[in-house]
Amino acid sequence: MAATILEAKAGANKASRSTPPTSSNIVQFPSGLLGFEQLKTFALVGRPQEEPFLWLEAPKDSRISFIVVPPKQVVPDYQPDLSDDDVKFLGLKSPNEALVLTIVTLRSEGRASINLKGPLVINARTHIGKQIVPVNAADYSTEYPLPVSK
Repeated sequence: MAATILEAKAGANKASRSTPPTSSNIVQFPSGLLGFEQLKTFALVGRPQEEPFLWLEAPKDSRISFIVVPPKQVVPDYQPDLSDDDVKFLGLKSPNEALVLTIVTLRSEGRASINLKGPLVINARTHIGKQIVPVNAADYSTEYPLPVSK
């Protein structure tokens, strides 16, 4: 049986966008996401052919889904500093429990970017997540360009 996204910490997953939510791929965002505060539950799914990109889908509203990517796949030295309050909120016992993702914004002319100032941090053990503003947010861009492959 293939590992789920959270079990593999954003590794390969055999799920597809049509995969129903299960307890192994559900993430609870008690505060919601910026602009979507009313939605608290999301499913994190991916397909091997789309790696390193994943989908964060709202099971209660199929019109709402986000393309996400582990930022270290794009910016290897990305190191967001979490506040003590965020660590406590997420219940993180060690940095290894944190799965960090960024939402991909698709722009005109095939351009895309990620917001390094507003990453999603998910406790891989508890499946509790939060969109945070890192303590060192000033070091990062809200529109970091994704490389374009030809």
